[in-house]
Amino acid sequence: MNNNLEKMRHTLSHVLAAAVKQIYPHAKFGIGPAIDTGFYYDIDFGDTKVSDTDLAKIEKKMREIIKRKLPMTKRVVSKSEALDWARDNKQDYKVELIEELPEKEEISFYDMDDLFTDLCKGPHVNNLSETGPFKLIRVAGAYWRGDEKRPMLTRIYGVAFDTEAELEDYLKRQEEAKKRDHRKLGKELDLFCFSDLVGAGLPLFTPRGTELRELMANYSLSLRGREGFKKVWTPHITKTDLYKTSGHYAKFGDELFMVHSQVNGEDFAMKPMNCPHHAQIFASKPRTYREMPVRYMEATTDYRDEKTGELGGLSRVRSLTQDDSHVFCRKDQIKDEVKRLVGIVKELYETVGMQKLRARLSYRSDEDKYLGDKKLWDMAQKQIKQAAIDNNLEFFEQEGEAAFYGPKIDFMAEDAIGREHQLATIQLDFVQPERFGLEFINEKGEKERPVMIHHATLGSIERFLSVFIEHTGGWFPFWCAPEQVRIVTVNDKVSDYVSEIATILDGIVLEKPLKYNELRYTVDDSADSLGKKIKRATAMKIPVVLVVGPKDAEEKVVSVRLRDKEEKVKLSALSKYLCKLS
Repeated sequence: MNNNLEKMRHTLSHVLAAAVKQIYPHAKFGIGPAIDTGFYYDIDFGDTKVSDTDLAKIEKKMREIIKRKLPMTKRVVSKSEALDWARDNKQDYKVELIEELPEKEEISFYDMDDLFTDLCKGPHVNNLSETGPFKLIRVAGAYWRGDEKRPMLTRIYGVAFDTEAELEDYLKRQEEAKKRDHRKLGKELDLFCFSDLVGAGLPLFTPRGTELRELMANYSLSLRGREGFKKVWTPHITKTDLYKTSGHYAKFGDELFMVHSQVNGEDFAMKPMNCPHHAQIFASKPRTYREMPVRYMEATTDYRDEKTGELGGLSRVRSLTQDDSHVFCRKDQIKDEVKRLVGIVKELYETVGMQKLRARLSYRSDEDKYLGDKKLWDMAQKQIKQAAIDNNLEFFEQEGEAAFYGPKIDFMAEDAIGREHQLATIQLDFVQPERFGLEFINEKGEKERPVMIHHATLGSIERFLSVFIEHTGGWFPFWCAPEQVRIVTVNDKVSDYVSEIATILDGIVLEKPLKYNELRYTVDDSADSLGKKIKRATAMKIPVVLVVGPKDAEEKVVSVRLRDKEEKVKLSALSKYLCKLS
């Protein structure tokens, strides 16, 4: 975000608050920062309910205020003066923020002439005339300071850009995003559902959705299996000692679902990740340098106690299935193993139509949340940077985004409407091998510590599916569509010919990109009109619809309807035709 745009967006958050204060005099204000696409403000409206229908009048008031071209003036005050202001104006949330400030820290207000004053560090534009195109877009709930035990405030979001063209482009993309919303499509295409009796953040996949997720998981596993990874299996609960040893308990103990044994009183945890388990498999017998690298993979469900307010569709869940894998290797094998994993990532995302990838090299910062020797970190960070260069990755570097045990390469995939999503990851780990005492015998007969490399190609399968559904708009590639073909009959006089077609379809086994993938088809021979049948198939976004009538039976052809074209195909060529679509 350029500095001028940030100032403009931050100023607009103050204009929003000023407009709200004029319409709702008793409103209390939390925080109102600039964000990547605009701004928001968290507001306590008391007993007044504010929804999206109120945005138009708030926005109108904002535009009236901006027309006044008021100056934005910074004013530095003492802590006691700031507290007096907040208490006099009954701004309880501001009182809390001010009370937490150090005595010697500069405290500033920004005055919008005599119309509105707010506690703020800035920066802001000098005059409201310098604000650009904006629009209020939605109302949401947000717990004060992200704590679900604190009051729920109303968050009003706005977007703002340098030009009207940029604003219009953003709004068009947002409209397209609404059409592609995976929660909406998940229901329409019968892929997944949620149940209050099961619990928030615990998705249930229907037969169609299960077909899709298993095809994706199996494809990911097949790519790694080709590269020497072996399947393992680990249980869904474990003693908490495992995560205390690995370091996860100290870092993520609040996210653990605890399980108490009623029989012997032991405490267990639902596993939130798989790396400590795979480390135990490696440690289960003596290893030598001749075996290295050892590669494990597993598609398994993990559990994390996410806050209810942060859950959303498949994007953030409490039960997440990871296509997880771990490599245990010598230090001199890191480069080759990372190259192997980068190749897998590139191939998978090219196959699913998301080949535009950027890599974020995530490094440690100076915070004390990271474990392990700083020298090892420095060496590892240099290695992943060199790996990115060697593999011709477009990359950028970012401090503070590393895992607590090592630096990583996070892959950012761009979807069909230009949004970037973090999905695949490759992470180096020098900490867990040390904590678990992992070792192998090197060529000198000495004990040596292996390096651990974490990798997920899809990441969380649920989150990947949320992105993939929206990327495709529900029109999945032929090879992974839950229902690839639907046979639609013109009337009831073609049942014998339908059986003949079905025999051909039953014999088709697709080999690319996933081997031994049998064709998935259904037959709609209901008494409904042909138009209704085709409309149903289109609504379910079936890639191939075969329309069969008496004339087709006579001529031994099939009328094929694809998303973008229609054509006649000879029955004898149907198998070859469908295989080419994969």
